Amino acid sequence: MDIRSLGPGGLSVSQLALGTMTFGMKDWGCDEDTAIALVHRYLDAGGNFLDTANAYGRSEEICGKAVRGHRSRVVLATKAGLPVGPGRHDRGSGRAHLRSACEGSLRRLGTDYIDVYWVHVDDEATPLEETVEALDELVREGKVRHVGASNFRAYRLMKALSVADRLGAARFVGLQGQYNLIVRTLEREHLPLLAEEGLGLVSWSPLAAGMLTGKITPGERPEGTRLGQREVAFDALVKNEHGFRVAGQVRKAAAEIGCTPAQLALAWQRTRPVTSVIIGARTLAQLDDNLASLDVTIPPDVLERLDEATRLPDEYPGTFIDIVQGWLRGTRPGVTA
Repeated sequence: MDIRSLGPGGLSVSQLALGTMTFGMKDWGCDEDTAIALVHRYLDAGGNFLDTANAYGRSEEICGKAVRGHRSRVVLATKAGLPVGPGRHDRGSGRAHLRSACEGSLRRLGTDYIDVYWVHVDDEATPLEETVEALDELVREGKVRHVGASNFRAYRLMKALSVADRLGAARFVGLQGQYNLIVRTLEREHLPLLAEEGLGLVSWSPLAAGMLTGKITPGERPEGTRLGQREVAFDALVKNEHGFRVAGQVRKAAAEIGCTPAQLALAWQRTRPVTSVIIGARTLAQLDDNLASLDVTIPPDVLERLDEATRLPDEYPGTFIDIVQGWLRGTRPGVTA
């Protein structure tokens, strides 16, 4: 498994990260023994990047047990920001919550430091200056080594980077965002921003909550997938007419090249500017299937068809600006005054 740099510093992570939201999760997760076995199988395969969050129930506690004796091999990432209690300081990106959440995560993980501390979602009610300063304090105290953003609008991410530069504070090393063959909207604003600012992309939901496994069809709720067990508001981003059309294309292409739809969807990520892809599993068989995606090569003609079938629709101002840029560079036929 390839090891890549996340951000401009010395942080090195594997191209596949192991997401642990399923660990200890009721109804659609896995039990503690299975979760620990999943971590060890992933580490044996050459992975080093574990992703959890304080809002994932028992996940941090189980991760802590799983990496005991292996801590030096693991880049351990967790998140804070989603509600974990009824109080105002039990959520968000204010100083009070970030500090208390960090202490709680350190305790549950059984570690002295967190390698990557993600802001789980942008908190628009808290000034970015407060968030950036609080994260910088945690870095200076040695409790956190790197900080990152998750689920930020592009302009807010750029503003946070500017605030860090102005204050001389720790900068985000990357963005964790939903990116897959159904949801490619990060390509409009975020990917150019990440490239220009030197940040890495860690993609979550590469299988679109199971839509790209080939198991989900309209009107059915199959067992073994998150969408089959429960639905949350943002599942509408993938479980729609466009999502089912893309899933059908993926099933067809996977059959053509002789792999599973999930493996094809994960292999597609390697063709994109993604530093690390978060995979999730409830069983060893699911993990092995995901890991086998590293052996899948997508033929150029199949990749071209997938990209064409899933490309973003034209939009303003992006498409307009792209056309005019072509005129300015003389690479696209234009109009003359």
